[in-house]
Amino acid sequence: MTLLEVQNVSKRFGGLQAVSQVSFHVDEGMVKSVIGPNGAGKTTLFNLISGNLPLSSGQIFFEGKPIHGLQPYQIARRGISRTFQNIKLFPGMSALENVMVGRHIRSSSGFIGGMLHLSSTRREEKAIRRKSLELLDLLEISQYADAEASSLAFGQQRAVEFARALACEPSLLLLDEPAAGLNIYETAEIARLITKIRSKGITVLLVEHDMSLVMDISDEIVVLSFGQKIAEDVPAAIQKNKEVIQIYLGDSDA
Repeated sequence: MTLLEVQNVSKRFGGLQAVSQVSFHVDEGMVKSVIGPNGAGKTTLFNLISGNLPLSSGQIFFEGKPIHGLQPYQIARRGISRTFQNIKLFPGMSALENVMVGRHIRSSSGFIGGMLHLSSTRREEKAIRRKSLELLDLLEISQYADAEASSLAFGQQRAVEFARALACEPSLLLLDEPAAGLNIYETAEIARLITKIRSKGITVLLVEHDMSLVMDISDEIVVLSFGQKIAEDVPAAIQKNKEVIQIYLGDSDA
């Protein structure tokens, strides 16, 4: 079943065409990657899908319903969650508290309930805490639940960010360069965690520069260059695509 459908999406910033007529779909249960050189429009595309930027033209459908024009929090409630290239944790809060922040988008208690310490609010807060601990355990970092986020190693901070994104209960998880800044061992661990997330029935759309990671975990790959889609195929075919090789290696004879 098609979960996400991107149809002829474009984004212009003044005279700069950042994304131009890009179309692709993501099927339920897959890991799909978007790759391309710096400036190819990958993160802009993610920002369009997640509602952080408005479209200049085109349409985006999630579970068959249009999401273009919705606010980011509305898209998150529909079932799309994301991480960012630069880790955006609250450094003075614990790992658990960071994950609980993500869970509150699914809470029903409001400000008044919290201020009055209503029993229903306390019960919900306990449920949020329990679910957040389960996510930290899923990502194998529950031992750091009470540690300040700023004290954790970079790869552990990435895992906390994954857990916070999962706290929104997404059907589709957008990961923007999760291996950025990680060493080879941390990258291998991130690859394993992405595979583990996928095994829980969560579909993953990934932007990444690390080609070994992309080739290892992707079912399909979309290649962008100067905002345009130039290829879309399985990893083995992308590795042999002459246009892709030329873009990455600058080999005019490829």
